[in-house]
Amino acid sequence: MVGGTRMSLEAKVQELLDRQAIHDLIARYSRTLDWLDDEGQAGCYWPDAAIDYGFFTGTAAEFVPVVMAVERSTGRRWHLLAPLAVKLTSATTAEGECYGVALGFRREDESEPYRGNMYGGRYLDTYEKRGEEWRIASRRYIMDWTMPMPDQPDASPNAAFPLPMLDLRESGHPDYRRM
Repeated sequence: MVGGTRMSLEAKVQELLDRQAIHDLIARYSRTLDWLDDEGQAGCYWPDAAIDYGFFTGTAAEFVPVVMAVERSTGRRWHLLAPLAVKLTSATTAEGECYGVALGFRREDESEPYRGNMYGGRYLDTYEKRGEEWRIASRRYIMDWTMPMPDQPDASPNAAFPLPMLDLRESGHPDYRRM
């Protein structure tokens, strides 16, 4: 309930639609980062969004190329953001917070195993609806912990457990689907 007043059915439905759009936005953020979709990642933020990741402070337009270069330096990456708490503050603004777990693995040489870390933190966001679209209007990331992960094998299938493994360093993987 926005503003503490009794809401009409139409207002309740709009609130549900807005909340779902923000949840979809956060899912899209993780997917486009992991699949190296530069355009999709940029579409998660308003270009003028204020971004503070500690190692970077500036606008989203400046941040997206930086974070995508970081992600391209890894062959394997995985981001999970949940649970997402959303507070609608008006018809066009909202606040959100969620926890994030990310893994990144890289190797310097094809003969070496992948080495990496797991990171845990939280995202403190504001969202803004412009027209009919919700995007991140500001984001502050706080890292709570990091830990080294065991070395990982190369991308060759394991005969005992033959599942495919991704090694993504470029955009445009054939398994990626825009959603």
